[in-house]
Parts: sequence; structure tokens; C-alpha cells
Amino acid sequence: MTTANPEGTRSRLRVPRAARLGGWSAAVRDALARPLTSYYLLVGAAGLLLTIGLIMVLSSSSVFSFRATGDSFTIVRRQLMWVVLGVPCAYVASRLPHRWIRRLAYPGFSISLVLLLMTAFMGVERNGNTNWLALGPLVIQPSEIAKLSLVIWAAHIYANKERRLGSFHQIVVPVVPGMLLATGLVIFGRDLGTALILFAILLGMLWVVGAPARFFVMSTMIVGVAVFAMATTNRERFERITTFIDPFQDFHGTGWQPAHGLYALSSGGTFGQGIGASQQKWGDLPEAHTDFIFAVLGEELGLVGTLLVVALFLTMAYAALRVARETADPFVRYCSFGIVVWLIGQMIVNVGMVLALLPVIGIPLPLVSYGGSSLLPTLVAVGLLVGFARREPEAARALAQRKKVRSAGLAAR
Repeated sequence: MTTANPEGTRSRLRVPRAARLGGWSAAVRDALARPLTSYYLLVGAAGLLLTIGLIMVLSSSSVFSFRATGDSFTIVRRQLMWVVLGVPCAYVASRLPHRWIRRLAYPGFSISLVLLLMTAFMGVERNGNTNWLALGPLVIQPSEIAKLSLVIWAAHIYANKERRLGSFHQIVVPVVPGMLLATGLVIFGRDLGTALILFAILLGMLWVVGAPARFFVMSTMIVGVAVFAMATTNRERFERITTFIDPFQDFHGTGWQPAHGLYALSSGGTFGQGIGASQQKWGDLPEAHTDFIFAVLGEELGLVGTLLVVALFLTMAYAALRVARETADPFVRYCSFGIVVWLIGQMIVNVGMVLALLPVIGIPLPLVSYGGSSLLPTLVAVGLLVGFARREPEAARALAQRKKVRSAGLAAR
């Protein structure tokens, strides 16, 4: 904006920097205060993560897919098929009434336990873990389904006990024994990574319902001893845990995967080598399209791309926690919090593995890594969050008003 000065020249009116920042922050506050903000943040962040995931699966799997099948697009076509199946499932989940979701709590929990039990005794071994189950031509990972069913089951029980959660007995029974049973079946299949995520979900649910601090201390000590015992009784797992701090001390052994993950991230720089330009995916980096897809993403999209992915997960967490904070429905509160602990906890573990901050324990990056067993339950969970967000009273009124205006506009034509 300009104005004429007395000498006839023109000078620019400068807005103080503090005023500009104040105006920007006010605009952000106004945008976040709108009734549909959580809804749009969840849909937008999940959609972007899913899109980035498809692009990165295509890039990271092309070499492996060509060597295995002679077609560079075999794996990404499978992932696209799971997306085509999963998005409608997410849409249906977002439209289901809460009472229908809660009616599925016990059946879902029971089916998950049966599948985990079948996996424990009839499972298919892959990469040292017996966590896959063959159902005819379909091979699934029941522990991924169990994450969703356990969250819904625990949220349903705690919602029913809302007025009795001052009692420690009511907090513990039956959620803790049920979730520990499921976790034990996963441990029986030697899947330590998924077991830790299930335990994190349990602790998150206990925290949100107000379990005493001594319970967390005791639980952490017990789990620490159990993890140490599992690590020391399995040579491969023990070597992974003891070498993750410095993968290069056993570069050609257990340090091979995390070391090449670090190579990929370091060569990406700030803006990356470009989509499709990864060098590590040519055979040096195992599981490039599954557990270590974040490394290829960092190599091709750089620091900017990795920070974008982390920011999208944090955006989803913010929106879901906002829904949990504002809702008057205890089931929505507990279910939303459980899903956040699941998705963010799994993201932190996966990124920590790639950065060599945590041992390699075989955890995929939600919505990004290849795999239908992980993608379908995750999309359904996101669909539930979207449904919770759009059913908030103010959001529901805003959507109804928008629909009414749209209908009136069509009628006027």
C-alpha cells in the first residue's frame, strides 16, 4: 500500500512485523476454531499420507518387483488394490452410528483372539516371526487386525464403566487381562515389535481413564524384564538390539539394514535426490518398500519430505485429540485416544528404527508402507476418527447447513 508525501514522491506504508505476526496468528486461531477443522485436518492429512505412500511404494519396490516377477509394477498394483478396498471401508466406518460400532466390540475382539490363537499354532513364518496366517490363497497378519479390535473393545468397556472408573478393579478388569492375553499370543509368535505397540495401546488406554502412577511403574518394570528375556533367548534379536546404537560395528551382519537406512537418509540431503532416484533400493536396503520405506523417502524427498510426513502424522494426532477433548461421548474419547497412541506410537518406532535410534523390530509406517494387513485396519481406524469428527455437534450443524444451502441452490436451477 502506498501514499503520496508532501514532496510529490511516493512512500510505502510499512506494517510493523509484530502486527503482521499477530494478524497471522489470529487468522490461524480463527481457522482452528471453525467447527469442521478437525474433520478437514484428518481427511487432508490421511489423504496426503496415502498418496505419498503409493508414490513411495511404486518407487521403492520397482527394482525388487522387477527382479522377483519381471514387472516393476506388481507390488504397487497390489497396494493400489488394497487402497481401493480400504477407502470404501474407511468411508463406511465414518458413517456407522456409534451404537453399531460398539456392537462390534466383543465380536471383533473374539475373532481377533481366535485368529491370533490360530496364528500361534498354524502360523506362517517370515523373517523369523510366526505372525502370518494362511487362509486359503490369502495370507494375513492377524495382529494388525487385533490393534483396531482391541482399541474398540477397550473403549467400549471403559465407556460403559465411565462412572465406576474411580475403582482400580474396574479399570483393570477385564481390559488388562484381555489385552495381555492378545499380547501374549503375539509374543508367542516372536513378533516383539507388534507386542510393544499393543502394550503401548494398553498403557495409553489406562492413562486416559486415570490409572494410578504406581501401575505404570510396575507395568514398565515387568515389560522391561520380559523384553530383556526375549532378547537374550533369541540370538538374532539380541544382535539387533545390541548393534542398533552403532550399526557399522557389524556392517555385514545385523547392522546391514540400519546402516544402509542411514546411508539413504544422509544422501538425501535437504531436498532429496528426486522421486525414483534412490540408490539404496537397488538391493542394498532390505525391506525398502515395507519397514524401511521411510529411508527411501528420505533419500528421494530429503529432509523436507521426511519432516512433511512426520508433520502429517502430528496433524492427525492433533485433530483426533481435539475431537477427544471436545466430545461428551466417553466412547469417542477413549477410542480416539487409543487410535492416536497406536498410529503415532507405530510411526515413532518406525522412524526410530530407520534413524538407528531404536532396534530393528519390523514395524511398518502406517498408511505409507506396503501391506494390506496393515493398511486396511489403519484406514478403518482413520475412518472412525473422521466419523467422530463429523458428528461433533457444531460440525454436524455446519455440514447440515451446507447440505441445505447446496440443495436450495440445485432447486433454484
